[in-house]
Amino acid sequence: MKTGDLARVRRTLWAAADELRANSTLSPAEYRGPVLGLIFLAYAEHRFDQVRPEMEAKATARRPVTADDYKANSVLFVPEGARLSHLVDLPEGENLGKAIDDAMKLVEGSNPELRDVLPRGYQRLEKSTLSELLRLFAPLPRQLSGDAFGLIYEDFLSNFASSEGRLGGEFFTPYSIVRLIVEIIEPFHGKVYDPACGSGGMFVQCAKFVDRHNQSASRELSVYGVEQKEGTVPLAKMNLALHGLSGDIRLANSYYDDPHHSVAKFDFVMANPPFNVDKVDKDKLAGDPRFPFGIPRTDNANYLWIQQFFAALSDRGRAGFVMANSAGDAGHSEREIRRQLIESGAVDVMVAIGTNFFYTVTLPVTLWFLDKSKHGTEREDTVLFLDARHLYRQIDRAHRDFLPEQVELLANIVRLYRGEDVETVDGSDTLLKERFPDGTYIDVPGLCKVATRAEIAAQGWSLNPGRYTGTAAVDDDGEDFIEKLASLYDEFTRLSEEAGVLRVNVDTAIQGILGA
Repeated sequence: MKTGDLARVRRTLWAAADELRANSTLSPAEYRGPVLGLIFLAYAEHRFDQVRPEMEAKATARRPVTADDYKANSVLFVPEGARLSHLVDLPEGENLGKAIDDAMKLVEGSNPELRDVLPRGYQRLEKSTLSELLRLFAPLPRQLSGDAFGLIYEDFLSNFASSEGRLGGEFFTPYSIVRLIVEIIEPFHGKVYDPACGSGGMFVQCAKFVDRHNQSASRELSVYGVEQKEGTVPLAKMNLALHGLSGDIRLANSYYDDPHHSVAKFDFVMANPPFNVDKVDKDKLAGDPRFPFGIPRTDNANYLWIQQFFAALSDRGRAGFVMANSAGDAGHSEREIRRQLIESGAVDVMVAIGTNFFYTVTLPVTLWFLDKSKHGTEREDTVLFLDARHLYRQIDRAHRDFLPEQVELLANIVRLYRGEDVETVDGSDTLLKERFPDGTYIDVPGLCKVATRAEIAAQGWSLNPGRYTGTAAVDDDGEDFIEKLASLYDEFTRLSEEAGVLRVNVDTAIQGILGA
């Protein structure tokens, strides 16, 4: 199928499915599982039909084809009663909801790795809605390629997350943010870990990165995840299966549990953890090697997450994760943890992201990148700060993302800083030449700055990119009020954060004088 045709199919599928939901009694959260389950069945049937003729041609009366034969070819076995082509042709009086529930059981029974993963509860849906959904998805196994199903699944995850707002953000990180993280940590080969994995989007984008570099993700990557929400684990497992990946996803609470024995185990760590969580029982964390710099005294879990990511890395590992802006300037015990982290030499790159990129929060965030392989290199004593708050595409009034060439530009700045070759397949060459005309890294006011550890110490161990990059001169470009307001709010947030740090420094100085 041509790219334009696939794009049209993707738009049409969501529009049709969303219209059916709007005319039903279901909320987006209630509708999500059943719809994603049907997409999964369509994909499973597609892959099954692809290899079935070859498998059956090799069969004999004494040696018929079994489910294990399909599994040996990385294909799920789909019994007759579980195929959409069978379900869509059931007689009018048949209990369709029960038939689909039974289909999910059949697939799980034939593929033990999917046990308790596929959704149930189709009998709660109105029969008319179910019939239309089946008519919508049943032709797909014969119309689309395998890659297309993964894209459609991602589309639906994204659209459901947008519909569910804050709750949607708990299982989905926007594509362009994940793509940027992946391009900077460069997971060519090894073990990838996400202790807050949601629906598994980080793993999927790692696989796509490997595929873009002409390698096989299933051979090059091993993925390990932890997810606290029981209902989200199946989303991740289905997502991995749709993209030809197998992974070890565990249901657990990463604050207290470490089911993968993660310390120093992983080549890559990626995550978008919940921000500013309170009420974590710190008594349960005493002596845990995942917190090598100590337990923060403040009732905030940000630096518990940051230490987990650091501790999970092997001695050559890289991490990329999303974090609340406030963590870059947090004071007291959190500042002491941050100082130790910086002095370890592992902090590599910090990227400031503007407002409205996420479904959970409208506030700006920061991407942190750690690299333990910096030791012994010219970068050992430095950190690259990037301010990407002025780079975005305005999707609608409430949402933004990065264009592919903007993701590539930011990743290329990191590559220049590391002395690596740049990539321009997504059209960033013009943007790159405008800012780095000689093809080598230079500090660009308002965009990027390499700071030494001494400079960072002089700033109170702040990791706020805006403190280092400064402000670029920008001509009036006729931006509308909403965009201007968002930009001003970004600046207000940065200045407020700096004021908080200055207040802490002044308090410390005064207390030192009074106590002398």
